[in-house]
Amino acid sequence: MAQPKYITSLDKIDQIPEEEKRKLKEITNKYVFRVNDYYLNLIDWNDPNDPIRKLVIPNEGELEEYGRWDASDEDTNYVVPGCQHKYGTTALLIVSEVCGAYCRYCFRKRLFRNDVKEAMNDVEPGLKYIENTPEINNVLLTGGDSLILATKKLRMIIERLRAIDHVKIIRLGSKLPVFNPMRIYEDEELLELIREYSTPEKRIYVMAHINHPREITEEARKGFQALHDAGAIVVNQTPVLKGINDDPEVLAELLDKLSWAGVTPYYFFINRPVAGNNDFVLSLKEVYDIVEKAKAKTSGLGKRVRLSMSHTSGKIEVLAIEDGKAYLKYHQSRDNEYGKFMVLDCPDNAAWFDDLPGSEQHWEKPKKKNEEIVSVNELPDLPEKKLITK
Repeated sequence: MAQPKYITSLDKIDQIPEEEKRKLKEITNKYVFRVNDYYLNLIDWNDPNDPIRKLVIPNEGELEEYGRWDASDEDTNYVVPGCQHKYGTTALLIVSEVCGAYCRYCFRKRLFRNDVKEAMNDVEPGLKYIENTPEINNVLLTGGDSLILATKKLRMIIERLRAIDHVKIIRLGSKLPVFNPMRIYEDEELLELIREYSTPEKRIYVMAHINHPREITEEARKGFQALHDAGAIVVNQTPVLKGINDDPEVLAELLDKLSWAGVTPYYFFINRPVAGNNDFVLSLKEVYDIVEKAKAKTSGLGKRVRLSMSHTSGKIEVLAIEDGKAYLKYHQSRDNEYGKFMVLDCPDNAAWFDDLPGSEQHWEKPKKKNEEIVSVNELPDLPEKKLITK
């Protein structure tokens, strides 16, 4: 399989001036960097504001004081190492701490710290928990990127999950459909695995992360088609990000191109207040207006997308923001509050649920399900260097 070359040092990217590389070095000391030459070729290097560049090349705003490493308190959702169970019917297996490239806005950038170990090579404890919890009917393999795993390892996990009768849906969280689509359409063993285990009764879903229409290349479409032909269902989710896709025309084009390619627009997310994400922040009002203007330009297929915040307490759907008020509903709820409707004052600069006056009355801070899990929010801000042992 011909694969793109992976690059983990800014020094290897000739298009970045040396002076800029020196400035960005401090950022890569704190937040990991990785990209591949296929994706780099999508960048217009003559445009300093190129959105593809902003997605993967570090920016100086990453060192500004902002947010938390784990903005949604995912540490409280672990039932056993490597397995989160936040919502009744859904479990997450954190199977990888590697991606095809590292998005600068990533809400799980904590996984790439040297001093954090949430992704597990040994998924056995998680699989046993899922097997012994009949309410779980769908499992998301994520990380990191589930499709970065070797197909042999992926087969082992999927075979084990398919042996559990109550698990009906397997979801593969991945940005490889646009970071490295060749990994999909050139890997016949992967496609055969999907053909075998994505059946009319029990489907495999690929939860793609496509942020900008320029990521949808001919190679990406070929990857979508290979997944469709193998029986997978592909859906897409993306945050709305300042400087990347905060334009109704761009989001409308994304919705159209996804729909035309048979990829369901699933979620638009509010950017989580994660450490290093300051440059990507938009207010709730700004995001709502952009999304509504984009939806007005697309068909009913594109309008299926939901605007949501992945908050500690659940997925909160943004129904409307009008006249200084936010109209919200729990689309998923950690505390079984699904469907709860909320009307809150919405200051112009509010960018997250916690910024809305009175929001604290609608949820309680969670308690850890497993006290052995270390919260990265309690660790030093600068990751510790990895110890070298002989």
